[in-house]
Amino acid sequence: MLKNDDPVGAVSVHGVCGLLGTIMTGLFALDGGLFYGGGWHFVGVQTMGALVTAAWAFGLGFLLIWTLHKTIGIRVDARVEEEGLDVYEHGESAYNI
Repeated sequence: MLKNDDPVGAVSVHGVCGLLGTIMTGLFALDGGLFYGGGWHFVGVQTMGALVTAAWAFGLGFLLIWTLHKTIGIRVDARVEEEGLDVYEHGESAYNI
């Protein structure tokens, strides 16, 4: 739907798991976590930090991709894309065809 290529799962591993791990620190921290009597303040701080970091990363990533798209382009020729980038970018074939 978004036409985004993420073959190694970087968004799910680093993005989603990083976001959840940061917020879970506010829940499970032995010193100040919600489940150890610390209240909601630390959870709120961790959540705000995670959301600000996500907004910063998305904003800078969008700006970088937009700038590259408008200047040098971010796509290869259709023929190269169809044949695969292994030979053109790395000088070898990944599959024995």
